[in-house]
Amino acid sequence: MKIGVVSLGCPKNLVDSETMLGLIHEDKFEITNNPAEAEIIIVNTCGFIESAKEESINTILQMAEYKKSGSCRHIIVTGCLGQRYAEELFGELPEVDAIAGVEVYDEIGSIIKRVMNGERFIMLERTRPDVIYTSKDTFLPRILTTPPYTAYLKIAEGCDNCCSYCAIPSIRGPYRSKPMEQVLKEAKALADGGVKELIVVAQDTTRYGEDLPGGKLLLADLLKELNKLEGLKWIRVMYCYPNNFTDELIETFATLDKVCKYVDLPLQHASNRLLASMNRYDTKEEVAALLAKLRERIPGIVIRTTFIVGFPGETDDDFEELKEFVEQQRFENAGVFAYSQEEGTVAGAMPNQIPDEIKQERYHELMALQAQISEELHQDTEGMTLDVLVEGIEEDGSGLYYGRSYREAPDIDGLIFIENPGEIAPGDFVKVNILQGFTYESVGERV
Repeated sequence: MKIGVVSLGCPKNLVDSETMLGLIHEDKFEITNNPAEAEIIIVNTCGFIESAKEESINTILQMAEYKKSGSCRHIIVTGCLGQRYAEELFGELPEVDAIAGVEVYDEIGSIIKRVMNGERFIMLERTRPDVIYTSKDTFLPRILTTPPYTAYLKIAEGCDNCCSYCAIPSIRGPYRSKPMEQVLKEAKALADGGVKELIVVAQDTTRYGEDLPGGKLLLADLLKELNKLEGLKWIRVMYCYPNNFTDELIETFATLDKVCKYVDLPLQHASNRLLASMNRYDTKEEVAALLAKLRERIPGIVIRTTFIVGFPGETDDDFEELKEFVEQQRFENAGVFAYSQEEGTVAGAMPNQIPDEIKQERYHELMALQAQISEELHQDTEGMTLDVLVEGIEEDGSGLYYGRSYREAPDIDGLIFIENPGEIAPGDFVKVNILQGFTYESVGERV
């Protein structure tokens, strides 16, 4: 029986997909990357915002076509969309044979066997104890779908922040930290397997440990332990929240040699009125003080953030305040999202929803402002020599290799193109002198 897995959405969902692949392999099923030859196709969906929901549904329908034109006999839907809209999907998509929620992906083997036996069902509740958050000695197997030198390390599930625009707590449940012993064993296995860049993820990495015995924030302690692992070159931390970015954590970023001087800090807005309406914990002034502290104590730091425009009630003055904040803070990278009105969220029921055309205008205006800032900051790197992780070679025949420095996370940030590369291969670290910086990319030559 050949099984294919299609993974959509964020890196946290990708880890779930990789775990399902590992469990499928342990159950002696054959894995294929070609959906045309897969007899069972698992679509691990995203259901976070409207565009993600549309992509997930379109992908399910595309995969269902292989029931007509390929070898596919069964479609299994997993992930956030399946969790959030199980009954609706089950009723409206007869092509789908099973829907499994976010809490049961580690039971994928039994789910596969049930559809093979002709069952059509929804499974959102667990049928056995959850070893992921209770066992200190066991971590589930994974088959990496990232390049062999880079892997994500998910340290927690769920979220307790309850931002008013976000459905994740209702989909993924409360925040649950994985036991540190388990996290470290998984990290060691990844490092022993050749991973050089470990990317730490959770809905909120800075909250890690708060729900464990002792009730202490433990991200700094975890990073100190990860820093000891042989073979790792970089430890990159994503999804930090400003309210839990302690002085101890700042010191950890500043002093540990393997922890990238790169902070991913989603801020969402700069109007205190809107931040309160979003149920965010920090004011603009508190965030500005944290940013100043980060830049003072961590030389060479790169800060990435995200903002939401068009949140209910956002006035022209609110938007101007956000633009002013972005101009003042000069983030190296920033993502911008037009607010998506999500059912079941507090913000989704708020009055004063913003028309789509105004959301799009503000989105493009803020993106243009950030693009100008990013280009100027990339130009400031000209003359720097950076360690670059080689990722591949351009397919246009130019002979240019490309990679990333500590300043760029995979998929969301830009690339560095390498002239005169000499003998190198993906996964190598080389020193590159930056010759020219552009909006998202840079060009340099190997030293």
